Amino acid sequence: MTLSRSQQKERTRRAIIDAAIGQLGESKSFASLSLREVAREAGIAPTSFYRHFKDMEELGLTLVDESGLALRQVMRKARQRIKKKGSVIASSVSTFMEFTQANPNIFRILFHERSGTTRALRVAVAREIQYFVVELTDYIQTAGFNHDSAYAQAEAMVAVIFNAGAESIASKPNQRQQLQDRAITQLRYIAAGAADLEDHS
Repeated sequence: MTLSRSQQKERTRRAIIDAAIGQLGESKSFASLSLREVAREAGIAPTSFYRHFKDMEELGLTLVDESGLALRQVMRKARQRIKKKGSVIASSVSTFMEFTQANPNIFRILFHERSGTTRALRVAVAREIQYFVVELTDYIQTAGFNHDSAYAQAEAMVAVIFNAGAESIASKPNQRQQLQDRAITQLRYIAAGAADLEDHS
């Protein structure tokens, strides 16, 4: 089947994105990738890169967008599990950890570039994490908490789960369950403390 020009362009664009994601690793952040490396991995000439992205920063922003989409998928999947009468916290943590392990390089974009050298990427990552916090805030409010209380819980919980996810990517398989259990315990302390404050306010 012959591809149209637009289909071919989209396929090449996807190849560039996948090439960049595939080269990330524990010791290689997006900031350390070169355009030539990405182009070579994608099987294109470096000059062809510019037909799809203005520069490496624009490619990085696209990767952040994909990471944000992955986060929203995490939330949706966790909510589906909770509807089946699973524990809210345990279901959320296990779902997040599963996604992190299945898509480690996508999440490395968020973990590494959260404090990276490129301001545009830092801002984009902060925005995606904020979306995550807002969605969690909305969910916590359904349990009867006011917005400020729900938001404070959500911020603390997201910090815990992101730290656990970052450690999980770099950990050995036999350590991951410990990290997951620790995150669940920490989140339960946050939830219990918030409930206690609410009762005494």
